[in-house]
Amino acid sequence: MYEDKKLICKECGAEFVFTAGEQEFYASKGFVNEPQRCKACRQNRKNAQKPEREMFTAICASCGKEATVPFKPREDRPVYCSECFAKMKG
Repeated sequence: MYEDKKLICKECGAEFVFTAGEQEFYASKGFVNEPQRCKACRQNRKNAQKPEREMFTAICASCGKEATVPFKPREDRPVYCSECFAKMKG
């Protein structure tokens, strides 16, 4: 029913494929317009709308390595690096 289509990105001018699967997905969601930007340009546009996250440096309470976290560490709560946090969660 659907066939792959080659489209031109209105942002960068690159050719990209609007696959049959993507067309089926768009139809199932009720979208009537084809995408006008390639995947990279869509992602860049989406990320540009997000404010830059402020990151903070802390020392992991478990292994002692330096960790970067998206919140301001407090003295009364332990902070873990991503590896130690994953071990505790798993």
